[in-house]
Amino acid sequence: MTGTLAASGGGRLPAAKQGFFLCDIFDAIPKDDIATMEHPIFSLSTRPDRRILRYEHNGAGIEVTPSVKGLATIHDKDILIYCISQLMAALNAGRAVTRRLVLKAHDLLVATNRETSGDAYRRLVEAFERLAGTRIKTNIVTGDIEVTSGFGLIESWEIERKTRGGRMVSVAVTLSEWLFRAVLSKSVLTLSRDYFRLRKPLERRIYELARKHCGRQESWRISVDVLLKKSGSSSPRRVFRAMLREMIAAQSLPDYDMTEEPGDLIRFTLRDRVIEGQGIAEGPGPLAPETFAQAREIFPGADVYALEAEWKAWWAATGRPRLRARDAAFLGFVRTRRAREA
Repeated sequence: MTGTLAASGGGRLPAAKQGFFLCDIFDAIPKDDIATMEHPIFSLSTRPDRRILRYEHNGAGIEVTPSVKGLATIHDKDILIYCISQLMAALNAGRAVTRRLVLKAHDLLVATNRETSGDAYRRLVEAFERLAGTRIKTNIVTGDIEVTSGFGLIESWEIERKTRGGRMVSVAVTLSEWLFRAVLSKSVLTLSRDYFRLRKPLERRIYELARKHCGRQESWRISVDVLLKKSGSSSPRRVFRAMLREMIAAQSLPDYDMTEEPGDLIRFTLRDRVIEGQGIAEGPGPLAPETFAQAREIFPGADVYALEAEWKAWWAATGRPRLRARDAAFLGFVRTRRAREA
């Protein structure tokens, strides 16, 4: 589960090796896998975290074991999000994909809103080491298959460097079968591009949970106790609540407003804008939760929230016509998209 370092004499990305998928899609929409959005797998600590994490909720059990380098962090997850985004963009374009990817290190850093200094490349190496060394034992279902086994988030990695300057040229990554199966089954959700601008680990984790559970519904409520459990935070309850109140005061989350309600509840309310960043300030209005369920039946495996974003973009591009029945209009759009894919 360790990576290898190889010298490279130039700055160009080498041709993809046999069986590799070449990450060359510009401006791919950020995608995250649903399982790791739902369950706390990544550490929120900014220091090496060598705890063994255990989590159980509604029949799902997880045990996350670190290597000597510590647990993979929520910021390390950027690498996986970038890989998933590239693979999903390729699948949607009808390209063949594999779980072994070759990508430009510079493109990865830029896409995830990181600086491209020498120190950033060094931190990238450390992130690969933590991702490969962190082991997961779980019965979480991915792609309609329940797996009870142990695995790493990535199987292997390889970094090529320039002979001068010591900076990476390209990175080869092999994803775990578990994560790759989630991609093939399209068990993913679209993230706001502003996700990568969130610097605090808890902000990222809370946004993930809001995106997963609130999605495009008008709002979602959750108790502080359950939110603490699902976040994976190691902070005491009173400290966790104080951090939530700071987030409520700052309203720093993309797409969602946070409010505190009586009964020790936190409410997330969707702002009326498109998560993919299509530049639409307002849309035809929220859709009913049952509409999304119908959309999933019409187009199995699709990200219905991404389809909603496409529909809103199409609606705006066609002059924002008045909709007498927006839910029916959206479902009609989904049927048309499904027919094009068939």
